[in-house]
Amino acid sequence: MPIEEGKAAPAFTLQDATGNKVALKDLRGRNVIVYFYPRDNTPGCTKEACGFRDVWKDMQKQEAVVLGISPDSPTSHQKFATQYQLPFTLLCDPDKKVMEKYGAWGEKMMYGKKTVGVIRSTVWIGPNGKVKKHWKRVAKAADHPAKVLEALRAG
Repeated sequence: MPIEEGKAAPAFTLQDATGNKVALKDLRGRNVIVYFYPRDNTPGCTKEACGFRDVWKDMQKQEAVVLGISPDSPTSHQKFATQYQLPFTLLCDPDKKVMEKYGAWGEKMMYGKKTVGVIRSTVWIGPNGKVKKHWKRVAKAADHPAKVLEALRAG
C-alpha cells in the first residue's frame, strides 16, 4: 500500500545507533520528519544530513522530530553522527522492510542506469499519526532540509 497524504503512516519500530528501539507510535503528538537515505558518509547523504543538522533548532521550534533511516549498521550510524555532529536520531533498516512500506526501496535511475536501491525520500507525519506530506523522490539532497522546514512553517 503506497504512502498517501491524509492517511495513517505505517507503524514501525527500528533500532537506533545505540541499540535502543524507536517506535513511531511513541512519537504521537509531535511532527515527525522521516527521511530515507541510501548510505552514511556518501556525498549526497552527508549534504542532506548536514542540512537537517543546520535547520535542527528551527525544526525543534516547529515541535518536529527528525529520523534518518538507512540500511546502515548502528556502528556506521554512530560514526556518521559523531563525525558530522548530527543532533537527530538515525535508525537502522537493514532488511529494508520499513523502506518498502514507505515506498523508499525500489527501482530508480542512477547515473543513467536502472537499479534497485534506496529511493531518497521524506515523509512528514503529523501529530495525529497521519501523513501530511510525502516527498517521493528528493532530487537535490543539499536543498531538501530547508524545503521541509519551509513546509513545517507553512503548516
